Amino acid sequence: MVERSILELGRVRLGGTRRDALDEARTLAQHAENWGYKRLWVAEHHNMPTVTTAATSLVIAHIAAGTSRIRVGAGGIMLPNHSPYVIAEQFGTLENLFPGRIDLGLGRAPGTDQLTLRALRRDPGNAENFPQDVLELQAFLAPAQPGQRIEAVPGSGTNIPLWILGSSLFGAQLAAELGLPYGFASHFAPGSLDQALAIYRTRFKPSEQQARPHALVGVNIIAAETDAEARFLATSQQMSFANLVRGARQLTQPPIADIDSYWSPQEKAHAGQMLGCSIIGDADTVRRGIDALLERTQADELMIVSDMFDAAKRLRSFEIIAQIMEA
Repeated sequence: MVERSILELGRVRLGGTRRDALDEARTLAQHAENWGYKRLWVAEHHNMPTVTTAATSLVIAHIAAGTSRIRVGAGGIMLPNHSPYVIAEQFGTLENLFPGRIDLGLGRAPGTDQLTLRALRRDPGNAENFPQDVLELQAFLAPAQPGQRIEAVPGSGTNIPLWILGSSLFGAQLAAELGLPYGFASHFAPGSLDQALAIYRTRFKPSEQQARPHALVGVNIIAAETDAEARFLATSQQMSFANLVRGARQLTQPPIADIDSYWSPQEKAHAGQMLGCSIIGDADTVRRGIDALLERTQADELMIVSDMFDAAKRLRSFEIIAQIMEA
């Protein structure tokens, strides 16, 4: 059976608070573990008023403390923003608090703009060291060796599962070379999906962590009782992507009846490319969409984004998706 998981951004909606967003993320995780979801990840983004997961390890702790079985992790930590040693300490702490439930997905992008990168006191050139940083982090999470003078406490010996995440061929090549599971961000950048998966699978080298390839595919799915309702609910996400194209920073907006009255043809085309890997509809429509995506990608796992304004409708969407995938 294909595993199902969730990507959570802790989005702040118009009229809501940042605390609401963080608590709704934990509530979703509580329901998700009862609906059979494998894991819930949060993503590191900075300087985005609608996203509350910048302090990623703290958000993971908040969610893990309110759940008991579902795996919780980063999807991902943007490693060029951090010292591998500090990440080993942070995630080692999480693993000791919530043993056997912590994942660590790693990305090479900064997850922010260049001005904010300067505020983080990071050099944009750090991204070039990503492969070496992954290996350094992996070493800090391994058991300490005799004579080792620098130990990540309490990270050493935890062997937290590492994932390589990306939306380009670089991540696929690195994940294959290191023998790590690979997640492709087709929920916002689907252009290289098929080529990246092919490279990952053909070049994969077994490792101590991973004996065979494991490909996770990000996908936007909005499920509702009818196709019309799902299309209506999806307009909140479509407006968010239109705002991203515009460079406008707005909270998640309530859905609207006519999305074409909101975006220009150019914005629609640009956002449409980013949202190209989306499935929107009732249970039957979503089932057909999932079947087609799995036939196309042969994914081992789907990481689902169901981004909408109404928290209750969002929970219902994830419930419908779980019922479809269980069947």
